[in-house]
Amino acid sequence: MTHPAVKLVDIRETDLDVAEVVGALDDAASGGLTLFVGRVRDHDHGKGVRGLEYSAHPSALDRLREVCEKVAADHGIAGLAAVHRVGRLAVGDIAVIVATASGHRGETFEASRDLIDTLKATVPIWKHQLFGDGTEEWVGAP
Repeated sequence: MTHPAVKLVDIRETDLDVAEVVGALDDAASGGLTLFVGRVRDHDHGKGVRGLEYSAHPSALDRLREVCEKVAADHGIAGLAAVHRVGRLAVGDIAVIVATASGHRGETFEASRDLIDTLKATVPIWKHQLFGDGTEEWVGAP
């Protein structure tokens, strides 16, 4: 079953594009669009980060779709999009974009927060951080 508000869901090895996500939610009836862009930062746990790699379980795209469907249904929004990057990323690269659109801003803020928080908590995508001091760390891996 596909909720009509779910417009774009993907996991990619290529650069993510904010304009594509915003364009997927173009709807004259939506007065509010909330966008979250997650980028690779240059530090974590007090250590310098030089880059990272994201890996996804083969079920990750299906799980991401399920999350999107549930968030769309729970919040009654008009549009929803979520894309996540996998592979090697440098500091400053976009790792994830989520966006929601609806008639009013309050609904979009709530739905977007639920979407990114649930995605991070339940979609099997794992981050391998590479630190400047030569150490590394897996985040979210089983």
